[in-house]
Amino acid sequence: ALRSTLIKLVIFSVSLAVLPLSSYFLSQKYVWAGAFFYAAITAIFMANAVLVAYIISSVLEDQQSAPPLKAAATELESKKQR
Repeated sequence: ALRSTLIKLVIFSVSLAVLPLSSYFLSQKYVWAGAFFYAAITAIFMANAVLVAYIISSVLEDQQSAPPLKAAATELESKKQR
């Protein structure tokens, strides 16, 4: 589990460095025809998209690793009855 978490962190870190920079230069050249302001907004959007994707991925991973609540409640009730 620790290895997969580290791999995910490295992938998102590289994505956070590469995607905004590449989207800035590519959108400035091909989409916005040299307008740096709109290209910067595109890069900001990409950086936020990577961060949101990381947060969603982390929350989903945390939900998968958490024990089910009903099983924990049943276990507590059985201890009371003893």
